[in-house]
Amino acid sequence: MFQVDLNCDLGESFGAYKMGNDELILDYVTSANIACGFHAGDPHVMRKTVELALEKNVKIGAHPGFPDLVGFGRNAMHLSPHEVFNIVTYQIGALQALTTAFGGKLEHVKPHGALYNLAAKDESLSTAIAEAIYAVNPEFVLYGLSGSELIKAGEKIGLKTASEVFSDRTYQADGSLTSRTLPNALITDDHQAVEQVLNMITKGTVQTVQQTSYPIVANTVCIHGDGVHALQFAQFIHQRLTESGIQVTPFR
Repeated sequence: MFQVDLNCDLGESFGAYKMGNDELILDYVTSANIACGFHAGDPHVMRKTVELALEKNVKIGAHPGFPDLVGFGRNAMHLSPHEVFNIVTYQIGALQALTTAFGGKLEHVKPHGALYNLAAKDESLSTAIAEAIYAVNPEFVLYGLSGSELIKAGEKIGLKTASEVFSDRTYQADGSLTSRTLPNALITDDHQAVEQVLNMITKGTVQTVQQTSYPIVANTVCIHGDGVHALQFAQFIHQRLTESGIQVTPFR
């Protein structure tokens, strides 16, 4: 039987600004990547999201990003590997403290947005991220783009890694995600998105925008919690995976 983790980026509200429907989405995912205050989130939102995840028995992960609240962490910032090590360590520590304070356990780390995408191709940045995670706790799982430099860096340093695939993003011929600046970056049709995920899990391939087939490993599937129909899609993909005989379960 195939099995897969279903993860979602959550805790992305900030102050008076509310984003997503975290409480209900947590009923359909097995892992939560919680924003740590740099690209989104704040201590109060982080605490609330941690408590909700614990209540619903969802695995908790840190979701560190660039210090870019205005751009939601999607603006590329030219930080040195030393600086990336520091900001990732800082953010992991903040969420780990809140999680521990309420009786939980931090399980994984998944970089966010531009930091994630840059590290997917940049060996020095991916190494800095992997080293930061390992320094805090070598038992943490590193979530990274399947086949990327981030996964390679994690494996090289001795971390457990979870190869991540995306339901709502298109892929390039080299296995990278299509830039959000391009019109064909997002998959907006729910059925098309789920078919892409099913192929990645059961066939180990994804169809690229260049109409080539790229080999891929799918340990965990990302769904985004900030979309207009995020909750409906979370329900839909969980149902379709289950109906297809795929067990939705936390990554082990």
